[in-house]
Amino acid sequence: MPGRSSLEGDTLLEHSDGSILDAAPHGRHISPYAGSRWRIGAAMYSFAVLGLFASSVGVMLPSLAQYYSLGDAHVSLIFVVGPVGYILAAQVSSFIHWTWGQRGIALLAPILHIVSALLIATHPPFGLVLVAFAAANLGIGLLDGSWCAWAATLPHANTVSGMLQGSYSVGAAAGPFFAGFVLPTLSKQWYAWGYVLAAASVIELCVLLFAFRHETAARYREEKPPQAASLRATSKYITTWLIALYCLAYVGIETAISGWIVSFMTRNRNGPPNWASIASSGFWGGMAIGRFVLGIITDKLGVGRANTFYFLIAIALQMIFSLLPGTIESVIFISMIGFFMGPMYPSGVVVLTRQLPAELHVAAVSFTASAGQAGAAILPFTIGVVIQTLGIGVFPAAVIVLSILALLAWLPASRQRP
Repeated sequence: MPGRSSLEGDTLLEHSDGSILDAAPHGRHISPYAGSRWRIGAAMYSFAVLGLFASSVGVMLPSLAQYYSLGDAHVSLIFVVGPVGYILAAQVSSFIHWTWGQRGIALLAPILHIVSALLIATHPPFGLVLVAFAAANLGIGLLDGSWCAWAATLPHANTVSGMLQGSYSVGAAAGPFFAGFVLPTLSKQWYAWGYVLAAASVIELCVLLFAFRHETAARYREEKPPQAASLRATSKYITTWLIALYCLAYVGIETAISGWIVSFMTRNRNGPPNWASIASSGFWGGMAIGRFVLGIITDKLGVGRANTFYFLIAIALQMIFSLLPGTIESVIFISMIGFFMGPMYPSGVVVLTRQLPAELHVAAVSFTASAGQAGAAILPFTIGVVIQTLGIGVFPAAVIVLSILALLAWLPASRQRP
């Protein structure tokens, strides 16, 4: 079990540099997270930064369309560039781990975030904005796959994964509020948000380097046998493909809601821009609470049964949301939808890592995360094309259909056994 071992009745605690602390007498309670607290905390902050970047797309979408004079289909290209970074991350993540260890990820990913954020702040031509978001998603992909795979090996994996994803949602909830509400109040342009992202990323760099400073390549190679640590090896497991399909559908829904809810609230529900941003924050805020709260419940009920239950409730809430006329009730229901969608992604990661050998976790999680980002590109972009043709009013119906497809993908994936 990570962080501790047992020898002749005594419990030994592992320090973050691999050394062993004093033995605790038999019977004394030792936290299962001993030796990992700093890394869990750093990873949680890192995921909050990932959430800031992810939610920036939806908040910036109306401003980008107006600033660069773009239509719905054209501005939707911003969803397409995300998988470019994620796919590259899936290809290089294992190499970075084997060459520099987890601290290599802790160094490279935040640097990518800093560079991309500063590029956005210069409000360059739209083509370079797309390049910036692709670079940011490369960093997101490296951290997402690496920390999710690591968290899934810890005791109470559902709880820890929920803490990471909950932190992501906290960052994603804060993003729309500050970018869509505070900056306009201060008479700042949309691209000023890039400086906020850059500052958060500098802190991310410092925190991760400190927490993972001892996680070298040598230590990683000791814990993960080299013979099977490849993307090709993960493809031999049917669970990999089922969870990849599930992530494609689920992440597509999450990104579609985050990306289009601001536009939907202003153009269909006639809400003011600040309320539209609050709707996005409410969705992510609900998701944050759901990931922290429901992760514990999921551990008790079982991931398969619990996640199916969350899906059914979320779909019912989406149907009610599609019929609501007003702004305030729409914000309330989109927040409730986020709450029950909260555990869905970490549950997929937990199912995946339970079925595969430990040496394949990073490669498998990176691959399925890439599949999720493919969904994050294809589905919101497709919705954008449909919206340009049929109008923004089709958005709720599209989300309902995609949620049903995600549930159908989840059912066989959750029933796999090692």
